[in-house]
Amino acid sequence: MKTSFLTCCFILFFFAGYLSAQMRAGKGLPLMGNRFLTLNTVIRVNQIEVSRDRNVGEDERNNHTPQRVINFRKAIANGLPGARITWALSWLALYDTSANYTQIRKLVAGYHYQYGDEVTFIPGAYFANAYNSTEQVNKDLHEGLARVSEIVGNHYRPVSILAGFLSSKNMEYLAKEEGIHVCQANIWSQYSIDNQDGDGSVCYPFYPSTEHFCKPAQRKDDFIDCVNLDGWTVDFLAGRRAGFAEGFNSRMGVGPIETLGKYGLKVGLEEMMHSTAIHFDKGYQLNGFAWVTNCWELTLPYDANDMTLWLQAIKKRWPGVRCITQGEFGLIWRRHYKQNNFNYRFDEVGSGIGGSDKDKRLRWFMNKDFRLAVLSGVDGSNEKVIDFTRYDLPAKEPVSGSTRNWSLMGEINQKGVRPQDKPLPVNELPVEGQALIKKHKINL
Repeated sequence: MKTSFLTCCFILFFFAGYLSAQMRAGKGLPLMGNRFLTLNTVIRVNQIEVSRDRNVGEDERNNHTPQRVINFRKAIANGLPGARITWALSWLALYDTSANYTQIRKLVAGYHYQYGDEVTFIPGAYFANAYNSTEQVNKDLHEGLARVSEIVGNHYRPVSILAGFLSSKNMEYLAKEEGIHVCQANIWSQYSIDNQDGDGSVCYPFYPSTEHFCKPAQRKDDFIDCVNLDGWTVDFLAGRRAGFAEGFNSRMGVGPIETLGKYGLKVGLEEMMHSTAIHFDKGYQLNGFAWVTNCWELTLPYDANDMTLWLQAIKKRWPGVRCITQGEFGLIWRRHYKQNNFNYRFDEVGSGIGGSDKDKRLRWFMNKDFRLAVLSGVDGSNEKVIDFTRYDLPAKEPVSGSTRNWSLMGEINQKGVRPQDKPLPVNELPVEGQALIKKHKINL
């Protein structure tokens, strides 16, 4: 009788936690008027699992322990109580039979019920299309999602995929065949870093075109109903460089590798807060809402308490911040925007750290038709276009498995790697481009 009573208590506690997590999911939360933060982490066995049975990175088994998972989740709860995060497991992490990974899977499944966290799958450990066919990626997505449902139980199914990069064909499959309408499918401004390039997209959510995952859909017949999300927020001024040009890291922003790892805790946190403020201050004013996202891989050699400090600083400066899963955020955006009628604007003056030049101002304009970046002095002097990528022109993705370069580069690209990428005054852009800019009432 005693055992039966305890069992009943456990079941009631279990489902109370589950229902509480569902109620916290913020289904009625509006996009406008809110500052959103999404935190993702990746659990894998090898650094780059390019396919089910092939790896090209380091073995990371020793870095993935149940205690590290517990410490990581505790650090987030201490920094931002009520936060909900996204856990993405690689193919090998979903199936590894060792004691550590078996326990890790139980832990993250429990966090779904305890906190409302999302548990999902990451195909190819970021670079699925650089190494696999479209068909193989679809197969991995289908079976990976099924495995996640099995691990979490109770008919659970994630509402998003974390992918690093994912082709438009695979996102179309997710939407039509799997009923998944949110995917972290681009890493904004990534070029000459890691194992895949993908510069050329919008940095906030958009519906991708069937032509290219970096291109916003233009019409009904090229519309994919799968919200394309960025992988992590970068400092725009740092992001305009190619890879490690000039000795800087183009991915510097809120990520720990380029901040804490490069500059230490004090300066690293300063840059993380600067990159956060680009969106939560001026960006919020310009766009009516703001979004910052960070992927902190579980294997990274940084103290989880450093994450706590960043989150505490965010909560203190912007007390109304909403930290929810990437799937929740994507669906909130999807409810607000039924098509690509967004008009994003960003305005940054550098922090003086790394490639974030303190004597520069960078303005970005992003809409369905194009993205435009204008660089100048802090006072607006010497203003020149460093990126003009038109989305109203035809685009084509590479064949899956054929190349690392999946970028969509327009007439002039911020990375400056082609002869045509020399900065120029806006009045020297082609006449058609100038007309398109004026159509969107951008006065430069």
